[in-house]
Amino acid sequence: MPRFFCPQPIAVGSTVDLPEAVAHHLHVVRMQIGEEVVLFNGEGGQYRAVLAEIGKKRASATVAAFDPVEVELPYPVTLAQGLPEGSKMDWIIEKAVELGVAAIQPLAAQRSVVRLAGERLEKRHAHWEGVIVAASEQSGRNRLAQLEQLAEFNRFLKAGATTPRILFSPRATESLSSWARSTLPQALTILVGPEGGFTEQEEQAAIDAGALPLSLGPRVLRTETAGLAALAMLAATWES
Repeated sequence: MPRFFCPQPIAVGSTVDLPEAVAHHLHVVRMQIGEEVVLFNGEGGQYRAVLAEIGKKRASATVAAFDPVEVELPYPVTLAQGLPEGSKMDWIIEKAVELGVAAIQPLAAQRSVVRLAGERLEKRHAHWEGVIVAASEQSGRNRLAQLEQLAEFNRFLKAGATTPRILFSPRATESLSSWARSTLPQALTILVGPEGGFTEQEEQAAIDAGALPLSLGPRVLRTETAGLAALAMLAATWES
């Protein structure tokens, strides 16, 4: 059943106007009045609804039932990702959301090729929010991952940590998998560098700020692979 994010109050028995982008999608795929869809507003659970009106820019649905289902990880993970080049960040955000990440913190690191500021940053941030919505719709998540504002790496470290931080480094002597097996599930932040990784100075600054250096194994992973592999490892170890 198609799922759509509808950022407004939803109540059983009410008829809600769907976002214009959703209305356009329904029109393009030629869904019909009377067909069922699932709506969620990010506040938890989802709603089964029946399409009541479909137009090019306007659509509505009557809410029939509420399902309190949740598929969130039992431990919130923040992915602090050094900005990669091109569209890699789209891929990282999409797949991280599918794997259950609770928050994404873009980082401007020394080896980040992409530099964002001003209007360009605002447009990219809005685009990433759209990626989160689409990935949530597809993956069955009823809560949206939080997208933080881009932060310079050293300022991010100085802001202090509300959860333990894990730094992925090829120089680490302990692996994430072994650490997770000996640790209870908990909220944490994982730090992944851009192409080329964090510099030695950045790694040392993170360790000095309390980050725990861990390895993802003997193979060197790309920036678009490392965070996703970490999320999968944690889920395999802790979610069960």
